[in-house]
Amino acid sequence: MSAVFYYGADSLSVASALAIAKGACKGKISQDTAIRVKRSQSDVEHIVSSGKTVYGINTGFGILANTAISESDTATLQHKILQSHSVGVGEPLPLEVAKLMLITKAHALAKGYSGIRLSTLERIVWHIDNNVIPVVPEKGSVGASGDLSPLAHLFLPLIGLGEVLVPGAKEGSYERMTAADYLSAKGVDPLSLGPKEGLALINGTQFILSFAIKSVQRLHNCLEAADIIGAMSLEALTGTKTPFDARLHALRPYAGNQLVAQRLRVLLQDSAIMESHVDCGRVQDPYSLRCMPQVHGASRNSWLHLAELTQIELNSVTDNPVLLEGGESVSGGNFHGQPLAIPLDYASVAAAELGNISDRRCYLLLEGKWGLPVLLMNNVGLNSGFMIPQYTTAALVTENKTLCFPASADSIPTSLGQEDHVSMGSISGRKLGQIIDNLEYILAIELLSAAQAIEFRRPLRSSSILEFAHSYVRDHVSFAEEDRIFSLDVERVASLLRSFDFVEKISQFAIAEGRPLNKGYEQFGL
Repeated sequence: MSAVFYYGADSLSVASALAIAKGACKGKISQDTAIRVKRSQSDVEHIVSSGKTVYGINTGFGILANTAISESDTATLQHKILQSHSVGVGEPLPLEVAKLMLITKAHALAKGYSGIRLSTLERIVWHIDNNVIPVVPEKGSVGASGDLSPLAHLFLPLIGLGEVLVPGAKEGSYERMTAADYLSAKGVDPLSLGPKEGLALINGTQFILSFAIKSVQRLHNCLEAADIIGAMSLEALTGTKTPFDARLHALRPYAGNQLVAQRLRVLLQDSAIMESHVDCGRVQDPYSLRCMPQVHGASRNSWLHLAELTQIELNSVTDNPVLLEGGESVSGGNFHGQPLAIPLDYASVAAAELGNISDRRCYLLLEGKWGLPVLLMNNVGLNSGFMIPQYTTAALVTENKTLCFPASADSIPTSLGQEDHVSMGSISGRKLGQIIDNLEYILAIELLSAAQAIEFRRPLRSSSILEFAHSYVRDHVSFAEEDRIFSLDVERVASLLRSFDFVEKISQFAIAEGRPLNKGYEQFGL
């Protein structure tokens, strides 16, 4: 990936957006982009001076689209729209999500179809470069006309209002303060917005999109982890690798299924545990073991759909109206969040199902079958063993089921009926994030349980990759001889998943062993 990204000119991806957010890549405005932006701004000025009525430039907004605004009031109108639409409630967005909103909005505006001034775009880039991140409440968007409320909060600091999070004295820390105080301390003047600028800033899908970016990244990590952890559980339960035969999956060639089956074959290759029971007489394993390619694979197919649509949205113009070359203004509905809302809801089901099948494997590990002790501990009765961690997976799985209702299936009219169908995609994005939060804990508990169970197969060893995964867990959490506060173990292992360390370390080891795990979908840079 290039160390420099040019807003509006280069193609933005999930990976490059995340790299800019982390400071690993610097976003810049090219000379050609500056020319396009200035041309679009000139078109707006021409509309204002000509007296031609154009929505959002010299009219009110929403149901007030037919209310004319005088030329002298067009700038005031843009200032007021940021104030009036800043009605968000709830906790502030995670800092990275708010920063991704700035990045994706800068890229969309830099395409030169929105009529903003170059100085406004440069100020947004200044916020990104200096990690001056606006405080944006998490609730209040209905996902059309775009993410009005969160985007209004995002850009209040441009006019000296709202609050920002700024780097603190301690590395990695942030201090919350008013935008007015911070700008004053830095000697930076608030902007006076020109015609159309306020509307261009708050129209768009960048709230939904930023949640989609994070979900594409986080769900991919969970999919990678689920294959590794599922393979460890299968080893601990002396399951068979026969259902992962490439010839079988060629007969039902879904991309996700074939990828998972291939990964499982690599993960289980040359396992002494696997070889020890080839003639055990068991005919079939339970579905949570045997059907990992079908279930994990279906979730991968859903993820792929979300990733592909997120890629399209990342490079789209989603405000309204847009100014085409030649000065023509076209009012439409590119701000409607439905194209992402539906796949986000679909991905919620996919993430929840990963947790559902993981919980079933946790339960299998506790039953005391196939040579494992009941509850994965020798002295149960006095000890409860791993019984209660599975209660937590059961609770999280059920919570995820309740979060799977598709927000995109609902619509409540707004703006006195002018905006009579909305996507609710902002809720879809937030819910998916909550489901992934729970999924990471579910997978962490399965990983703890599988690591415990594998030790009862000693002196037999698993494959080199799975033995490395086991030892990596043991570097952070020891074998449990008796009961202890397991929530501490769960948090340690969950942190390995959340930070992407677990998947990255196992993937790197597999490459070093000459047995790389095919990650699939490398075009997304994850």
